[in-house]
Amino acid sequence: MEYEVVIGLEVHTELKTASKIFCGCSTSFGAEQNTNVCPVCLGLPGVLPVLNAKVLEFAVRTGLALGCRILPFSKFDRKNYYYPDLPKNFQTSQYDLPIAVDGHLDIEVNGETRRIGITRVHMEEDAGKLVHAGTIARADYTLVDYNRTGVPLLEIVSEPDIRSAEEAKAYLEKLKAILQYIDVSDCKMEEGSLRCDANISLRPKGETKLGTKAEIKNLNSFKAVQKGLEYEAYRQAEVLDEGGRIVQETRSWDDARGQTVSLRSKEQAHDYRYFPEPDLVPMVVDPAWVEDIRRSLPELPDARQARLMKDYGLSDYDAGVITASRAMADYFDATVAAGADAKAAANWLMGEFSRLLNAAGREIGDCPVAPGQLAALIDLQAKGTVSGKTAKTVFEEMWASGKDAAVIVKEQGLVQISDEGAVVAVVDKVIAANPQSVADFRAGKERALGFLVGQIMKETKGRANPELVNKLLRERM
Repeated sequence: MEYEVVIGLEVHTELKTASKIFCGCSTSFGAEQNTNVCPVCLGLPGVLPVLNAKVLEFAVRTGLALGCRILPFSKFDRKNYYYPDLPKNFQTSQYDLPIAVDGHLDIEVNGETRRIGITRVHMEEDAGKLVHAGTIARADYTLVDYNRTGVPLLEIVSEPDIRSAEEAKAYLEKLKAILQYIDVSDCKMEEGSLRCDANISLRPKGETKLGTKAEIKNLNSFKAVQKGLEYEAYRQAEVLDEGGRIVQETRSWDDARGQTVSLRSKEQAHDYRYFPEPDLVPMVVDPAWVEDIRRSLPELPDARQARLMKDYGLSDYDAGVITASRAMADYFDATVAAGADAKAAANWLMGEFSRLLNAAGREIGDCPVAPGQLAALIDLQAKGTVSGKTAKTVFEEMWASGKDAAVIVKEQGLVQISDEGAVVAVVDKVIAANPQSVADFRAGKERALGFLVGQIMKETKGRANPELVNKLLRERM
């Protein structure tokens, strides 16, 4: 039988505030275990929480960037459940009156644009972190670090509008980009500041009723999200084809084994016994304040992509790659502002720049080559001072030393030879030394030309102007 995959994502993102949501403890990552804590976030008797105003601002900012309605009246609730990483035995979250509802996010997969609905965006506090001696499913013992308890979170819940693992990955990539553009989260999945749980079910093609879903946890990267959902769709299809039924349960993605494993059954809906948080007053949001935040939003990825295509003639693909990261888009704009040709700047950023960045495991903000330096190198190449091949060598040296391109070119004598007389002498020498290749070329074998060009570049240590070399070779032969 042919099935339709139905996926909904619940994304939690930690906010970039200096202090926690209801107390003054630091949110810094990597501190010694159980040191960023106080009586409030540990839930000791007699303490009272106070909302961090920056959290509310970031929540409104996120809701607006995702096309949501900001509710004028919002409140916190207690979500009651017991788990070792939850010291109060309840989580302060939002239930029936979240801060933002009815949003959307547009994604493009295989040339098709689809709109994914966003049900809600709400604020809540994070729980602590369980450190397992082993895997989440098989551990000898587990330790608890409460540093993360009370770190402000936004939960962003999508509608079940996603129809493939590939679409889920595209949704997460776009959501991450938006959160980084509006500067509310660093979205570092490796540090847990962007986390995703996925709900997935299958139904026969043409059916409108939703199938029984499984929830997948422990998806620690975009690649894990895609692989986990692909596996789970295959598993559920296999069960259904064999006449079995899908059990509503929570499953964990085991990356080492490449499969999901059952954690616990969810046959009965969990009753969290929500009730309004009595220690926090409701929030009445001033519409004028909301509009001030709306006006402060930066140019978002889709608008920026459209601008790069319109203003600089970049292709849809190139503009999409450049604007997928705010840091990359900012670097591109700065490089062009420094005088670089836009298309050349895009090619450098998607080519050598990204290659060295990935090889070094660096963020763009840590790049040792400033936009103005890259623009100067692009200018040297455009003027013919250096060849394309030499420019790559110069760029690697700039990356290693931080020196300007012009300095490296001068120090290492890398100026391109564009003097026709000087190049002719080398061309004639190579032609004389390789009569068989010359004969092959005259017989129609174009590949022979490439060999001869290579010999000339070798003789000139890569400094001869390639276009001039090609022109003179053809003329002389």
